[in-house]
Amino acid sequence: QLQLVESGGGLVQPGGSLRLSCAASGFALDSYGIGWFRQAPGKEREGVSCISASGGSTNYADSVKGRFTISRDIAKNTVYLQMDSLAPADTARYYCAATSAVFSLCFLAQIHYNDWGQGTQVTVSS
Repeated sequence: QLQLVESGGGLVQPGGSLRLSCAASGFALDSYGIGWFRQAPGKEREGVSCISASGGSTNYADSVKGRFTISRDIAKNTVYLQMDSLAPADTARYYCAATSAVFSLCFLAQIHYNDWGQGTQVTVSS
């Protein structure tokens, strides 16, 4: 059974950093693309970043480009989201999701993703 478990969220001051982890089980990361999404209270869930199954393609939302970095460790079957220069606007619940739609590309649109984790809360506040 495919399972995704997020961790690494917490409370951080503006300008700080966090690294989120998405641990996958029941499937191999080199067969699935992984996306990170977030949802703030009262707002729709939005795509933040993704990495393709091949590992050769990544995408970022304009709002996080230059501040967030997605990576993965195949041996640990885990995808990471390094978040730097965090701002209050980054406060949200962050989710990772998996897709087998395309091997060499990844997409920030939720429609491509079938399996989701439970999320981890990130709060940026002084």
